[in-house]
Order: sequence, then structure tokens, then C-alpha cells
Amino acid sequence: MNKIRLVIADDQTLLRDGLQTIFNLESDMEVVGLADNGEEAVRLALDCRPDLILMDVRMPLLDGIEATRLILAKNPDIRIVVLTTFAEDEYIVDSLVSGAAGFLLKDMPADRIVQSVREAAKGQLMMPSVIAGKLAARISALSAAPAKPAAAARFKQGHSFTDREKEIIHLLVEGSTNKEIAQNLFMSEGTVKNYVSIIYHKIGVNERTKAILHLKGLMMT
Repeated sequence: MNKIRLVIADDQTLLRDGLQTIFNLESDMEVVGLADNGEEAVRLALDCRPDLILMDVRMPLLDGIEATRLILAKNPDIRIVVLTTFAEDEYIVDSLVSGAAGFLLKDMPADRIVQSVREAAKGQLMMPSVIAGKLAARISALSAAPAKPAAAARFKQGHSFTDREKEIIHLLVEGSTNKEIAQNLFMSEGTVKNYVSIIYHKIGVNERTKAILHLKGLMMT
């Protein structure tokens, strides 16, 4: 019998080790890697080739949403299920857009977590009722919001930026340092520097003050 190969990515040691113990007790599951940050999760996805990754959202160096994007860009067959709490419902839409195969609540009973992982590995979308309700409420709120340019899209035509670049741009023009941007977006400072360099290249400047002035001019008022 082929076992479901799992990677668990969560910066809480107790939760991570507890889930490992639960899954390794199952005859059809095997934990092949543990990660305490997003960058390690990306590396393990490449090295271990798991069937499924349990991915926390808030992790150091690289957040779970960005890690999900990076992993699925190279390994689209891996199923990624987001580990979430009630306090993190603002990440639900972003997780789905990034390609997540569903969600698991961290306080679910062990037997339900095990069964949910089996179902996710078979291709089912994991959506606990409370998460589905929050998603519906979020979509309803977005639909009812006054029509105005979104912060992540308020750029004149002719300049193409990814959503992550737009997030960094808005923090740049607010005067945030690379370190502050990294802390705000749960990324490593090195990753932020790479993004900033790409932004500089796209707008044709190589100095921060000039870049900020240029970017402010591109953003619609």
C-alpha cells in the first residue's frame, strides 16, 4: 500500500511534533519532512516530493501563502492544505488564489484531521463549514464595498507588477525599510531585497529615493 507522504510546515514546535506523531501512527501515512519556516517548506517540497503539505500561514522568513505560490509553480501536483485559526480568516481568499487545496482548523480533533488529510490527498477540497461561512462573508463584503481603485491595483497603465510587488511598493512609498517590509509581509529580508531590485529594474531606476518618487507618480491619487 502506497503511503500518503506528508510535510508539516508550522513554526509552533508543539503543534508540528504533535501532528507528526498523529500521522505516523496511521498505517497509510508517513511524515517525510518538518519545516518551521516558509523557506524550509519550499526546500522540502523540492527535496522530499510529498503528496501533501500542511502549511501554516504565519511563519518566519516566508509566509505560507507565498510559500504555496512558489511550491505549486514548480510542483503543481502537490496538494497544499492550509493550517488556520479563526483569527486568520483574512488569509482565506489569498490562500485559495495561491492554489491551496483547502483548510484545516488547528483545534480540530485528531481523527477529523486524519480523515481530512486522506480526503485532501484524494483531491477533495477541504472547507470546514466555519471557513466556508467566513469565505462567503468576505466575498459578500468585497462585493458590497464602494467602487474605488484597490490599493494593490492603483497604478497607471503601462506598468506591470505582481500582487506581491504591489504590496512591497505600497510599503516602500510609505517609507518602510527592507527589514520593516520583511516583518510586515512575513518574508526574509533577502527576499524583499530581490523584489525591490526587480521593481527598480521595471521602472528604470537604481536608487531608493528616486524609486519612491517615481512610484508615487505611478500611483493614482
